[in-house]
Amino acid sequence: MNAADLKSLQAPIKERYRQEPKAAMITLRAEGKIGEGVTCNVQTGKALVEAGLHPATGGTGLSVCSGDMLLESLVGCAGVTLRAVATSLEIPLRDATVRAEGDLDFRGTLAVSKDVPAGFQNIRLCFDLDTDATEEQIATLLKLTERYCVVYQTLAHPSKIDISHTRRK
Repeated sequence: MNAADLKSLQAPIKERYRQEPKAAMITLRAEGKIGEGVTCNVQTGKALVEAGLHPATGGTGLSVCSGDMLLESLVGCAGVTLRAVATSLEIPLRDATVRAEGDLDFRGTLAVSKDVPAGFQNIRLCFDLDTDATEEQIATLLKLTERYCVVYQTLAHPSKIDISHTRRK
């Protein structure tokens, strides 16, 4: 896809959102159902994924770890955003690898220490770019990727999360 194709594809969508701002508000959903042992079956939209405990918390390693899935979501979103921005700005990008690493202290999630948070303490996002772009173009590409990557922005500026429940009898 080139810049003209992308702009042509997105132009009517952007115009609709300018005319009808409420049309741009979409609710995405995810659902999981507890599985055997300590697992949760999550429907991803493309496949059913069984999430389970990380081996550092007693898992077998046969199920995906939700922490890994979080980093994978960040990589996926950042990669798509990087490609869209490069395409839109016509920045030559022959190839790119996006990597995310996150540091977890499992004492927090296992309640070994109340002083340790249950969650990533540091996340690093790295782009390995194969491009002839100038340093200025690369800086713009990364700045706009950061600005428009939904998962990055959600992690960097956490959303309010409401928790509720229903009880079945």
